[in-house]
Amino acid sequence: MHACRRDTIHRGYRPGCIGRIAELHARYYHSLVGFGLFFESKVARELSEFCELYAEDRDGLWLAVESGGVEGSIAVDGSHAGSDGAHLRWFIASDAVRGTGAGTELLGAAMTFCRSRRYERVYLWTFEGLDVARHLYEKAGFRLVEQRAGTQWGSAVNEQRFEWRE
Repeated sequence: MHACRRDTIHRGYRPGCIGRIAELHARYYHSLVGFGLFFESKVARELSEFCELYAEDRDGLWLAVESGGVEGSIAVDGSHAGSDGAHLRWFIASDAVRGTGAGTELLGAAMTFCRSRRYERVYLWTFEGLDVARHLYEKAGFRLVEQRAGTQWGSAVNEQRFEWRE
């Protein structure tokens, strides 16, 4: 493995990225907590809808690209930024780039975008036990604001909402 370079972060859609992002999520979360078909189809459906409605001045999608393939992602859905805050979504890194700084670069690109758009609040949903991701969120200024048992991803987990405020 080698360190992730800034030029490996691509902004915007690339052919095949929807399927690859869904695959990364499905494989990682299946091995971690047993998520299955419901979760993978939810990721693919919601990511597809996001890409179809994507507005360059409001939304962002960043991909960690290694050897021509998508190995990580993060997105900012700004469609409800004024009322609910911008929604940080689909943050994932494959085994190929995990631990190389790719996640830090992806999150940094997303938060730079949010600040440039003057989004006053950014939120994300995750679940308890993802300690590396939580560390990155907290390092970027996110704080845990809500925690509850839930099944929105197809299995029972302790859901967590983190927020960042300007």
